[in-house]
Amino acid sequence: MSEAIEGDRSFVDKFPEEARIVRSAFLSSFFALLLGAVFGIIQTLHRTDVARIIPSTDYYTVLTAHGVFLVISFTIFFLVGLFTWALTRSLDRPLVNIKITWTWYALMAIGMTMTGVSILAGFVSSIDMSADVLYTFYAPLQAHPLFYTGLAVFIVGSWIAGADWFRTFLAWKREHPDERIPLQTFMVLTTMAMWYIASSAVAASVLLFLLPWSLGFIDQVNPTLTRTLFWFFGHPVVYFWLMPAYLLWYTVLPRIAGGRLFSDPLARVVFVLFLLLSTPVGIHHQYLDPGIAEGFKFISMTNTMFLLLPSLLTAFTVVASVEYGARQRGGTGLLGWLTDLPWRKPEFTGMMLAGLMFAAGGFSGMVNAGMNINYMIHNTIWVPGHFHLTVGTAVALTFMAATYWIWPQISNKPIYSRTIGLFQVVLWFIGMALMSNAMHAQGIMGVPRRTAEPEYSGFDYPTMFGGFEELNIQIAIGGTLLFISTILFLGNVVLTMGNPKVSGLADPLPPALSGPDDAPQVLDNLRLWVGIALTLVVLAYALPLAAIINRGGLLGSGVGSYPVWLGPAFDALVSALTPLADGARDAAGALVGVVR
Repeated sequence: MSEAIEGDRSFVDKFPEEARIVRSAFLSSFFALLLGAVFGIIQTLHRTDVARIIPSTDYYTVLTAHGVFLVISFTIFFLVGLFTWALTRSLDRPLVNIKITWTWYALMAIGMTMTGVSILAGFVSSIDMSADVLYTFYAPLQAHPLFYTGLAVFIVGSWIAGADWFRTFLAWKREHPDERIPLQTFMVLTTMAMWYIASSAVAASVLLFLLPWSLGFIDQVNPTLTRTLFWFFGHPVVYFWLMPAYLLWYTVLPRIAGGRLFSDPLARVVFVLFLLLSTPVGIHHQYLDPGIAEGFKFISMTNTMFLLLPSLLTAFTVVASVEYGARQRGGTGLLGWLTDLPWRKPEFTGMMLAGLMFAAGGFSGMVNAGMNINYMIHNTIWVPGHFHLTVGTAVALTFMAATYWIWPQISNKPIYSRTIGLFQVVLWFIGMALMSNAMHAQGIMGVPRRTAEPEYSGFDYPTMFGGFEELNIQIAIGGTLLFISTILFLGNVVLTMGNPKVSGLADPLPPALSGPDDAPQVLDNLRLWVGIALTLVVLAYALPLAAIINRGGLLGSGVGSYPVWLGPAFDALVSALTPLADGARDAAGALVGVVR
């Protein structure tokens, strides 16, 4: 069976080439984490006026680097490594063609290097290159062409990675035609199906509008259109980060707790719901955009509220699985079983604290999703407070904690210090609790986001949950603790790489209490769910996009539907062909005269 326990052989023993890919992707992810953390602490101390080592004019370069390196590079490189491990392990077979695997990894690395160079060049005034467009890189902010080209190459690399995994699955399916899709493979495939749908919009935005605009082929773009295409991608990409964390919570966390997954069918339902519901909700990021009708915004808000369902199902299933593990270890009582969990293991404590933070992020996310309440916190620092709970903790802390469990199996090297690991994950939780709490409180005060100077002359923020300066101190302390936690994590990984190899590190994943045979066969019908997902996207976006284009044109008001460089090119072509046309006309006239 593909879900059979691996026995005493670790992942690297069974699949050495795939393990190399996983390690390479993880190391790329950790390098991006280091860069993002450095820019994060600079940004935190600058904005809170604790220590200003850069001029405010460079703040936006720092902010862009912090966002891109962490929320795109760190998360997605970890994802591709994790998914390669999960798919190979659950199918119990190697990838079809390891050369293709190295190709997509190289494309992603090259693409992110190009994008990173374009961002970092903004610090050097002598280089005519910058990309101070933040993580949300829609118009009217414009970056150097290298920024957009790098992103395009990176996304293409991720598409090839998905094709690599689908191809391997199809090869497995031919060998096991009557078996259900293994759970981890099912999670990988549904996540990638969602990614193909969501990333198509940002690819269109970059290739058709932003890159030609940056190269000077077109004079302007329609900002509302590029913004809408970005958020078509920008909200589901949050779930592209979260779904690998869910994979770990569902399949690895119960094992660490000493038990097994409570329900395989519920896990499949959750991933199907994310495939269906993640994409047709992006307009809820645009509640204050005047170019979109209120009715479309209301529909988006309604769709967003349905996303609470998979999150609530996850909370129930994961907690039930952990409780089962605790009771297997001897835990008793209504809540007494909590004391019998392996809290001294950094991989367990880190994931549990990440899940707790995600619950808090869900509550603040409901505020973001509601049209009327959103008006109060829109574009305030409340919003970064929210996504530092979700991607900054639910995702990042889960990835770091999972590394303590996965790395020995992909390298045969034990973790250098689990004590340091435990201290590191707890320190992250404390730092994020301080920083995100202060961000939410300042957001209610109206403190803006995306600015190096949040204090306006002649204006005092009202006192609530502590004064403005006190909350700034909380943010500075929290950000510093997060930076220290990052350094501890990276140092632990580097020291682990220097450990000698040992045997006996395999930690197999047991089958779920309620297995795949208890799930309806229709759940494995990926074509059906992808078709429904595409239908929902069309219903949610066809009319809004048509209205935006009808009102503002493809390239903005006053511009035709073709690139402006075609006009001069057409004029030049006409000028070049005119003498030929005149000559042909004269020749035709002479020929007619001869015939007569």
